[in-house]
Amino acid sequence: MKPFDILIALMVVVIWGFNFVVIKIGLQGLPPVLFTALRFVFAALPMVFFIKRPAVPWKLLAGYAMFQFALQFTLLFSGMQLGFPPGLASLVIQLQAFFTIGLAVLVLGERPLMTQLAGALIAFSGMALVAAQLDAKATVIGFVMVVSGGFCWGVANIFTKKIGKVNPLALVVWGSLIASPPLLIASLVIEGPRAWADAAAHLDWLSVGAVLFQSYPNTLVGFGIWSMLMRKYPTASIAPFTLLVPVTGMLSSAAVLGEPLQWWKITAGMLVLCGLALNQFGELLFNAMTSPKSSSK
Repeated sequence: MKPFDILIALMVVVIWGFNFVVIKIGLQGLPPVLFTALRFVFAALPMVFFIKRPAVPWKLLAGYAMFQFALQFTLLFSGMQLGFPPGLASLVIQLQAFFTIGLAVLVLGERPLMTQLAGALIAFSGMALVAAQLDAKATVIGFVMVVSGGFCWGVANIFTKKIGKVNPLALVVWGSLIASPPLLIASLVIEGPRAWADAAAHLDWLSVGAVLFQSYPNTLVGFGIWSMLMRKYPTASIAPFTLLVPVTGMLSSAAVLGEPLQWWKITAGMLVLCGLALNQFGELLFNAMTSPKSSSK
């Protein structure tokens, strides 16, 4: 990857990691499905009036919108509302990297490098360490919902690859527009008009700020860059970047929310970093070590 692309990928990681703190704050005043819906309403409006719809089949665009936005974040927000801690949620959702690589093999015929698979296994061991430490606060149903959200993200990455080269901002804006109506309907049916009335009655600047952060830096900037990188590079090279999200997620949750940062979280973060480094640079190092020039030395 080019250095600039690595830099913007890391910027997205920081935004997405801190976002779990924002989600936790937003859920204090908004029900999860309505929170999700408002995020994408504001991500779509007013931008949709100024950006042309990407020239892709409606079926692909709708699939991207449903899995990347509507399903993934409804499941994630609902799991956190049920008590799953934000730092751990930032870790578990990153199972999407493994779902993405597996789906890319099955659907797209991609073949990841051995060093990429080894890096993924090292990073996964960090996730396993955290999973082994789950306490009563991490409800089983919340865990399952966050894992399911990660699977939806993996499916969305495959849709992104199939969509091909389009304006990434247009893709995110129009995807947000398509996701908004079913989310609003789902909120009315599941949470009810009373939940809307309660949210409006108790609306404060924290809730407004949480929605706006979700809509603009997190959705338009983050997913716009992510979609561009997914089209530009092999899936197995891009998807593991999100394994760094738990590192920033746990650090920001500890700093802002006071979530404990135990030794096992630090160890898990280091394993994730090592796995990502092997994924990105392992093949280059292996080739350098086994090249004829290196052997002659």
